[in-house]
Amino acid sequence: MDGIHFGVRHEEANQCILVIIGATAEGKKELVVLADGFRESEQSWKEVLLDLRSRGLTIDPKLAVGDGALGFWKALPQVFGKTRVQRCWVHKTANVLNKLPKHLQPKAKSDLQQIWMADTRENARLAFDLFVQTYQPKYPKAAECLNKDKDALLTFYDFPAEHWIHLRTTNPIESKFATVRLRTAKTRGCVSRTSILSMVFKLVKSAEHRWLLLRGSELIAKVIAGIQFKNGIITKAENHQRIAA
Repeated sequence: MDGIHFGVRHEEANQCILVIIGATAEGKKELVVLADGFRESEQSWKEVLLDLRSRGLTIDPKLAVGDGALGFWKALPQVFGKTRVQRCWVHKTANVLNKLPKHLQPKAKSDLQQIWMADTRENARLAFDLFVQTYQPKYPKAAECLNKDKDALLTFYDFPAEHWIHLRTTNPIESKFATVRLRTAKTRGCVSRTSILSMVFKLVKSAEHRWLLLRGSELIAKVIAGIQFKNGIITKAENHQRIAA
């Protein structure tokens, strides 16, 4: 498995449905976990991840992509200690902008885009530092919100460039659950826990066959094999090793 995306849906108070979508070696996106729990609960996420491992995922996924749900990030290393972390840029952007005056938000959004759209990690870091230096004096909370997750926001540069569109955000879950959100919003409070889980599962499985393959699916096997990438391309060391072989 190249990566796992996690998300939460059907929130009611602090309860929600916990979702994980994975990618196979062939680039096929699949629903691998659908459970109810508590969004910020470390225990809820740990149970989900342990169940995933017990069902056969014995090799740590290469990358987990998600928003700021603290419970998930606390539970992940307890179950999959080698899985790397990528924070979602859509969620992070929204969190940073919420700490800025509205009249500054369009400019700040463009400045943030300069970071995650940079062609190399080095250029991304330059744009990152510029953002922090620009907004830190007057808006320290916005700068700190971004700066605290600096490394986790730039992990995707160590993966194939073809995969970046899938790894920078949790869109693989967000877009797939548009229909689910609509249906669960209308039935909230009217059905049981079991009925909600059953309905969401059927909706997702019905849509699953229409999900597009990941871009650059032929590179997933290389990622799983441990071939190193830098700024989206195979490193020179790896190329030299392959030629020597």
